[in-house]
Amino acid sequence: MSKLMSYLADENGASAAEYALILAIVGVGIAVAAIALGGSISDAMTRAKECIDTNGGTCS
Repeated sequence: MSKLMSYLADENGASAAEYALILAIVGVGIAVAAIALGGSISDAMTRAKECIDTNGGTCS
């Protein structure tokens, strides 16, 4: 009976699950930010390329 109580009192598994949940939430946040910013970064790079192509390497 004492082994069962000791097993139930062990919180190592719970801590690992909490860390996994935190990592999953952070990962989802990074993915959402990358998707949200991806379009605007791509647009800015395209505008810079077009400016450089049009003006021969000098843009302001």
